[in-house]
Amino acid sequence: MVLLQVQHKHPFSFSTILHSSNFNGTKLAPSSIQYNKKTLEHQKGKGGLRVTASSTKKILIMGGTRFIGVFLSRLLVKEGHQVTLFTRGKAPIAQQLPGESDSDFNEFASSISHLKGDRQDFDFVKTSLSSQGFDIVYDINGREATEVEPILDALPNLEQFIYCSSAGVYLKSDYLPHVETDEVDPKSRHKGKLETESLLKSRGVNWTSIRPVYIYGPLNYNPVEEWFFHRLKAGRPIPIPSSGLQVTQLGHVKDLAVAFLKVLGNQNASKQVFNISGDKYVTFDGLAKACAKAGGFPEPDIVHYNAKEFEFGKAKPFPFRDQHFFASIEKAKSLLGWKPEFDLVEGLADSYNLDFGRGTFRKPADFTADDIILGKNLVLQS
Repeated sequence: MVLLQVQHKHPFSFSTILHSSNFNGTKLAPSSIQYNKKTLEHQKGKGGLRVTASSTKKILIMGGTRFIGVFLSRLLVKEGHQVTLFTRGKAPIAQQLPGESDSDFNEFASSISHLKGDRQDFDFVKTSLSSQGFDIVYDINGREATEVEPILDALPNLEQFIYCSSAGVYLKSDYLPHVETDEVDPKSRHKGKLETESLLKSRGVNWTSIRPVYIYGPLNYNPVEEWFFHRLKAGRPIPIPSSGLQVTQLGHVKDLAVAFLKVLGNQNASKQVFNISGDKYVTFDGLAKACAKAGGFPEPDIVHYNAKEFEFGKAKPFPFRDQHFFASIEKAKSLLGWKPEFDLVEGLADSYNLDFGRGTFRKPADFTADDIILGKNLVLQS
């Protein structure tokens, strides 16, 4: 585990990292960067903010039935907005969540609307959206700028376009945490999201871009916490690359949904990018221990390995990038009045109790890479 004291006036140095057995992570020290709301005014200009958060809006969510949108759409309905989900119709538009009361679910299900289509069918997107005349668009599943352009063409009077980008757009750096003004990587696997942000800027629309780090929580379709839970449940060792002291950051999906709500109609969110994640950082080893505690499992048996010594083929040995990767969320705290409510263990327990602990998961366990690692480890030990 790693303890960090971060001050943005000085570059982050990994020589200052200290070892600790506490796996809850380290809380981000108050940033020395002050975000002055007045300095944002010059960025409004043409296409600036025209929406007020208190008014009822006609909102389109691109996606919304898998993960982030499931929680966001419920918040928007509770706020009194008219919400439509644009999906291919492969999954039910409304499904009752574990722990959700019948009355809350029925209220949500009776309030949500559906527009069935394929966003790759650009002609259909233009025709269907222009006839509806939405005020706000939340694009949760957009990956390429070409997918967004037809939406902008169809809605010339759009009040706000809110985009789910990724902290994965940042260029790898020794100076951490990442802040919103950091250099980005045009060759990133998320380059489509960068190109989308550039498109939004060039079109003069009022936009907001959210860059999450790693997202976790109930219904997560990415193998983040689920990867650890599978191994803990099976009583298997947890293989972690290198020293296990790589520092990363996770944010709960419900906190992310609240952040998406906070930018709606928020003058300080106009034409702005925000990192969104948890308040603390954690090492890979610390995350394994946190997952064990959250699920009520014994202290995990962690096995470290050098990934360069193995050929895994198509098997994926670990769900995180093998590097330090975390971002500052001070801008969102300062300008949006947002803060994450879940600490790491509490959030992982919420995910476990409402999902994996009930016997539900997105992908079955695959220990192929584990067996390769552990097999060599046993040979070396013998």
